Amino acid sequence: MNIYVSNLSYDTTTESLQKLFAEYGEVSSANIITDRDSGRSRGFGFVEMPNDAEAQKAIDTLNNTEFEGKTLTVNIARPKTERRSGGYNKRQY
Repeated sequence: MNIYVSNLSYDTTTESLQKLFAEYGEVSSANIITDRDSGRSRGFGFVEMPNDAEAQKAIDTLNNTEFEGKTLTVNIARPKTERRSGGYNKRQY
């Protein structure tokens, strides 16, 4: 199950996020999303847990709890949707 974790401290590392979720079961991956220009954390990330029951227990237990000074929001991740390329509409005249 893919888990969305938001309101992370900017100091949270991938390793500390993985360790937090590993208390509830096997973690296949943990990833903190960073700004592509500055490399700084954007304050959210994703954790993948192969066992759905363990993942659900982690979600239920960790949602609205404090971690590294911030109150986490933890949910099942929604599937990624297609984003339009921003800017202007290229038209042929």
